Amino acid sequence: MAASIVTGTAHAHAEEPEPAPPTSPAEAKPSPQIEPADAPARSVQVFPTPLEPPPPGRTTFDIDPVADAAIIGVALGFAGILDLINSTGEIRPQQISPNFHRSQLIAIDRGALHQPFDDNAGTLSNIGVLTAGAFAVIDPILTGFRENSVQAGIVDGFLYAESFSLTFALTNVAKLAVRRPRPKAYIDAENHKGDPNYMNADTDSSLSFFSGHASTVAAIGATATYLAFARSPNSVRPWLTLVLAATLTTFVSYERVRAGAHFPTDVIAGSLAGTGIGIAVPHFHRTADIKQRRVWVGFAPAERGEGGSAMLNAVF
Repeated sequence: MAASIVTGTAHAHAEEPEPAPPTSPAEAKPSPQIEPADAPARSVQVFPTPLEPPPPGRTTFDIDPVADAAIIGVALGFAGILDLINSTGEIRPQQISPNFHRSQLIAIDRGALHQPFDDNAGTLSNIGVLTAGAFAVIDPILTGFRENSVQAGIVDGFLYAESFSLTFALTNVAKLAVRRPRPKAYIDAENHKGDPNYMNADTDSSLSFFSGHASTVAAIGATATYLAFARSPNSVRPWLTLVLAATLTTFVSYERVRAGAHFPTDVIAGSLAGTGIGIAVPHFHRTADIKQRRVWVGFAPAERGEGGSAMLNAVF
């Protein structure tokens, strides 16, 4: 079964004029094909060359509806199952040693235990995540209007969904693997110090690393910024998107620490993970990358037939 490719372009066209027919067979240009792995050029050329150079000043993105939908579905399903497992309480939370002292924490994290926790901070961080999610839904619709292309809007929608789902899955895997106690769990353990019957039974209290709020907002913000720079490079839009994305990520991260849900290193790690995925997803869907030989292994014969040299190169 062949899967169709949906393409989103970075330029709007009200009406595409029909191309004029070539005047002679010699002027007819065949559509570019991906060079096969056994092409002779691959064994002798050292440096990779694009099969189809991207149009100047223009960035396009391609998606495969079947492959990308499968990635999104698997990631969301995997993350959702982990959420269900964590919600049952069957995963035993990490127990804080009775001899543990605050001085053993990373220096940047110690302040999280010296502050009064604010329950309203959790609500504010939730609002920040919902704001980022709303933007991820609205921006592809705006792209469709800006580019005058429904396909461009669909492509952006897939990219946002893929960034979010992969970040969601990675976050839950990290939480379950690390099981770091939250700041509130440390305070609770300190309040019961000396009690031999005390045991933390709340699974959620041991899911501090890393912050899902910070990683989600960072992923959406990074994807939004990448697309803005690709689609509107000569305008204020990408810079405004970058500032707003960074501001919202910082705000949500700060509120998660104020709520006692995370240490500073938890939100920093979450922001880094989300930003990395949010950049990588649209980058690997660029049409120029899909249609060129991105990684190239070549062998260059030396002069006079005296041996040769092998090189590994990549095009970014």
